[in-house]
Amino acid sequence: MKNLLITVALCVAAGGLAPSAQAQLSSYVDERGTLVYTNDSPRRKPEAEKNAPAPDAKAKAAPNAADSSALPKSINPDVLHQIVQETAQKHDVDPALVSAVISTESNWNTSALSRKGAQGLMQLVPDTAQKLGVYNAWDPQQNIDGGVRYLHMLLDRYNGDLPMALAAYNAGPEAVDGAGGVPEIPETKAYIEAIVDKVGARKMDLAPLSTPPAVLQPVSKPKTKPDP
Repeated sequence: MKNLLITVALCVAAGGLAPSAQAQLSSYVDERGTLVYTNDSPRRKPEAEKNAPAPDAKAKAAPNAADSSALPKSINPDVLHQIVQETAQKHDVDPALVSAVISTESNWNTSALSRKGAQGLMQLVPDTAQKLGVYNAWDPQQNIDGGVRYLHMLLDRYNGDLPMALAAYNAGPEAVDGAGGVPEIPETKAYIEAIVDKVGARKMDLAPLSTPPAVLQPVSKPKTKPDP
């Protein structure tokens, strides 16, 4: 049965109601502060709801949270992979290496934010991003372009030595230069190994090479005598 809502004025006007009908009526104060009469049981808010604090107009941002206005919208993974392919080719870096770095750094989360403040797909720290001319590290195109250029710079700096370049990407060039090679940092060594595995390369010794790797020479075919 629908609730019989009767205001105070109507209740006074209806003073002639039978005592039995009046006894069935109950009252409560609605959200607007109006006294309302009903033939159902009074509605009471649960204690938890009554005592709960009113929500703020704007939720407070979590510590270290990124500016939501700068965060990217949902992006099709195919679009991200296309950006990786084009950017890697543009800067002469193996696309498989770029994909492996992104997978290890952020797991393809465009909004990833580390405890140290590294941002986006390739986890650029603000200082590095600024030096690379990346003004919005949350933008996937800018982030990937900056990260790929940084990888290229590190590969050049260490003469194509992939473990050292990856160690510098993870721990910083100063740590690599100070150690004279891959630093003895378990996290950095695990980082290098994970990326090397992902690009399908062989397991490699993480210690710096004392001599350059041997270059395989093509095997010349034995000369055969012409048929008589």
